[in-house]
Amino acid sequence: MTQSTAALAPAKINLALHVTGRRADGYHLLETLVVFARFGDVLAVEAAAADAVTIGGPHGAGLPADGSNLVVAARDRLRAALPAETATPVAIHLDKRLPVASGVGGGSSDAAAALRALAQVWGLDAGSAAIAGIAAGLGADVPMCLDGRPLVARGIGHTLEPLAAWPAFDVVLVNPGVAVATPAVFGALARRDNPPLPPLPRTPDHAAALAFLAAARNDLEAPALALAPQIGDALDALRAAGAGFARMSGSGATCFGIFDGAEAAQAAAARIRADRPGWFVEATRTNGAGA
Repeated sequence: MTQSTAALAPAKINLALHVTGRRADGYHLLETLVVFARFGDVLAVEAAAADAVTIGGPHGAGLPADGSNLVVAARDRLRAALPAETATPVAIHLDKRLPVASGVGGGSSDAAAALRALAQVWGLDAGSAAIAGIAAGLGADVPMCLDGRPLVARGIGHTLEPLAAWPAFDVVLVNPGVAVATPAVFGALARRDNPPLPPLPRTPDHAAALAFLAAARNDLEAPALALAPQIGDALDALRAAGAGFARMSGSGATCFGIFDGAEAAQAAAARIRADRPGWFVEATRTNGAGA
């Protein structure tokens, strides 16, 4: 138990995303390779005399601080599962650094960070089955964000396979300032029974991982591009700035480019910011797995 803590809610990057089917209840079946960046929203939680939620940061304007916010929902659902003497009042501040509705799991990652931070303040095991169950009830992406490691997610996102080995990448994240509604993107899919991910490389060094990505897809990229052609501008900007590989993440509109080293990524980010001052642009590094 601690009086205060801060947690990173990292950007979730879908390096590949295949839509493989659809359940009778309307949920789409996916296979997706996910990594997390070293950049994201930041959540601060501290013991307080009364509950409070505040939101700031470059993308915090207009975000609600009520139960429709997954951070508040995470607090309330975790509290409901605990004795009153354990779930004492807390003040939560969300520093929103990621664009909203941008395909990098901002809300889901925020909820997972809230669960981790509240576990520290309330003296709980963040890896417990109870917290995992609450994460699953908050949304399909929250369990993978709670896990926070390179992984393959299947089904509706709750079947997680952490990767024993996967390289870290220097990347630039770019969002052209357009919000894309996830239901609209799924609704515009040409087909929903696409092939699954190709086999993962046995020895996923940098070259093998890039070859895997080149053989994989994001099945949501084409319908998202049809709805928001600005996504194509973001991909073009990344490639023109030297990205060896570029793709849209999730349902968009954020795109990522993979660069050969941190210096190249920083230079590319500076170039794109200069050319497109209204865009969200961030150079960062993804987490890896294994040696």
